[in-house]
Amino acid sequence: MQKQKLIILTGPTAVGKTALSIRLAKKMGGEIVSADSMQAYKYMDIGSAKIREEEMEGVPHHLIDILDPSDELNVFRFQELAKQAMEGIYAREHIPILTGGTGFYIQAVLYDINFSQEEDHTAIRESLENLAAEKGNGYLYECLKKKDPASAKVIHPNNQKRVIRALEFFELTGMTISEHNKTEREKPSAYKSCYFVLNDERGRLYEKIDERVDSMLKAGLLAEVKKLKDMGYNRNMVSMQGLGYKELLSYLDGECSLEEAIYMIKRDTRHFAKRQLTWFRRERDVIWIYKPDFGYNEDKMLDFMEREMNKCFLQK
Repeated sequence: MQKQKLIILTGPTAVGKTALSIRLAKKMGGEIVSADSMQAYKYMDIGSAKIREEEMEGVPHHLIDILDPSDELNVFRFQELAKQAMEGIYAREHIPILTGGTGFYIQAVLYDINFSQEEDHTAIRESLENLAAEKGNGYLYECLKKKDPASAKVIHPNNQKRVIRALEFFELTGMTISEHNKTEREKPSAYKSCYFVLNDERGRLYEKIDERVDSMLKAGLLAEVKKLKDMGYNRNMVSMQGLGYKELLSYLDGECSLEEAIYMIKRDTRHFAKRQLTWFRRERDVIWIYKPDFGYNEDKMLDFMEREMNKCFLQK
């Protein structure tokens, strides 16, 4: 069976993926599938930098505003939803453009990672959750560093769900999840794929991150978080662990000042961007688009992407 075409446009947070993806979709007759772990949630608009309908310019978008914040979006569920969306896109004879910064989600779709052998091992997960409650996230993260240092490099110490997931995988299989992911990455792509990573000079990227956080606060991020809190959503939910949300929840709970919360959002977002780039540098067959090389000119970037897509789609 002939492989279908798939375009991927990713990169660190605040690098400018959204605007370029719209232009790319219009140029290629594509539809966008969001590979963003936060934009899937309703009511979480400002903090997730969710694209507004008027910004879509008529380009269909998928996997945005599909879940309640009390739901949990994990890689298994994302893969299933993305494949469903892509079936419809192919049926309309369009090209799916997987756009967003969640590297593992992209990898799961690109290599069609098989999660069918995974079972629900609630007892192991609960014991690790209890350990985290008793000794803290730091203790659990130190355990991960000893058992799977490669995963520890790309997982934030406070991302309890992912730390537990990696430790759980090790307990179940005796194999690190980073080894498993490496094996899966060595599989051939399930698609005729063209994998672009947009990047910028580090100092400029960090400035953009700080500016974005300031813009979000001016746009009402604090009120958005307060409304979510009043609706009953709390920090134990995966959605509320998102950048900007957990820090402002700490402020609203009286655990820190607003200034401290803003400082933490900016700092942790910069760290997140760095981890995203670490992930993408490990991926195969990636085509980097370093914005300074194009003089920040999107027309030149799009021309380059078109040339590369012609090569990708002919070769595979």
